[in-house]
Amino acid sequence: MLQYRRVLLKLSGEVLAGYNDEKNFGLDFEAVRRIGEEIAAVHEAGVCLSMVVGGGNMLRGKEIERLGIERVQADYMGMLGTVINALALQDVLEQLHIPTRVLTAIEMRSVAEPYIRRRAIRHMEKGRVVIFAAGTGSPFFSTDTTAALRAAEMNVDCMVKGTKVDGIYDSDPKKNADAKRLPEVTYKEALARRFEVMDAAAFSLCMENKVPIIVMNILKRGNLVSMLVKGEQIGTIVHD
Repeated sequence: MLQYRRVLLKLSGEVLAGYNDEKNFGLDFEAVRRIGEEIAAVHEAGVCLSMVVGGGNMLRGKEIERLGIERVQADYMGMLGTVINALALQDVLEQLHIPTRVLTAIEMRSVAEPYIRRRAIRHMEKGRVVIFAAGTGSPFFSTDTTAALRAAEMNVDCMVKGTKVDGIYDSDPKKNADAKRLPEVTYKEALARRFEVMDAAAFSLCMENKVPIIVMNILKRGNLVSMLVKGEQIGTIVHD
């Protein structure tokens, strides 16, 4: 029996850039296809899926701002990067015969549908995977915050943050070889300790709406299926 029947998957842009930690730009279609295959397997098992994609592999608003671009303009540029990622995922999923719809917070009707909550829910009820792109449509909000917002709007059972790390650690595993993965964390602890896996606004939104967050390595083959279909405990869960 499925533990989570309705799930929002947040994919960071860096996972779509592939497996090489030194490469964090562009699209690695091998990685995109492998992630797509796991999403297809989860969908076929009966999990109702929606997704929010990041755009860090294309553009990061804060980084562009350092180059002299005005922050609001930089954030809009980053939103357009998420649309590129969403269209790539849509193409891969539809090649796997998974019906998919891309909904954007910024209207661009020739490539995607505008985000309307009830329309998104209806797509999910019809068995389609829904990909939310262009963030919230407003600057100063991260795609993690967008994911928390959409998770609450879609009334999901949990939000999965797919990254390159195995979960939340008590210290940076890249800097500390003795860092230990935490199997579970409370929302308040995540906020107090300022874990960098998500921003404070995203944690707060999930806490307020009681949406559990599972942080896991999406690039490890079989992780998503093992967790959502087989019910195995993978990564770190953030909850009450």
